[in-house]
Amino acid sequence: MKPGFAFLDEIAPGIRWDAKYATWDNFTGKPVEGYLANRIVGTHALCGALHSAQDKAATLGFGLLIWDGYRPQRAVDCFLRWAKQPEDGRKKRQHYPNLNRAEMFENGYVATKSGHTRGSTADLTLYRLDTGELVPMGGGFDLMDAVSHHGARGLTAAEAANRQHLRSIMEDCGFAAYESEWWHYTLKDEPYPDTYFDFLVA
Repeated sequence: MKPGFAFLDEIAPGIRWDAKYATWDNFTGKPVEGYLANRIVGTHALCGALHSAQDKAATLGFGLLIWDGYRPQRAVDCFLRWAKQPEDGRKKRQHYPNLNRAEMFENGYVATKSGHTRGSTADLTLYRLDTGELVPMGGGFDLMDAVSHHGARGLTAAEAANRQHLRSIMEDCGFAAYESEWWHYTLKDEPYPDTYFDFLVA
């Protein structure tokens, strides 16, 4: 762990997480290089802001579920190598039904230099505190498709409202949205805006 970083759960007790890239449940279909533990890491600033967002969400009856925070550069490099491999079809329908692998980068869904690698970006969603159930968002995490864009057409009223709830919570706590991915938020005042880290999540 680099100085200035922490495990999110140590800063925001009770927050839920499922570090997808440490598992087999992600668009590559297997654990990604650099993720040796299913935990979320971020800068102290990210963790503190997510703690504030957790508190704000609770006033609306929601909790936060975090899918990714800090992402090692070696993980991004792993994505690049994966994109050059032959399509096996295992995750295409779930994550990139209308794209080929290279188009994921061309269309801005996966970056060769990711804001996650600077340590102050998070991928997340909302769940209901009373039931523990994820709220409907009109598409899952890492669905690389126009339906994942903010303002996408074809959403139900509930799905659109839930996306707006998440966006309002995050923006009120100092985050900026990424227009192509409803789940992706970056601190506006990130502490390492020009540094891409490569230490392990372990």
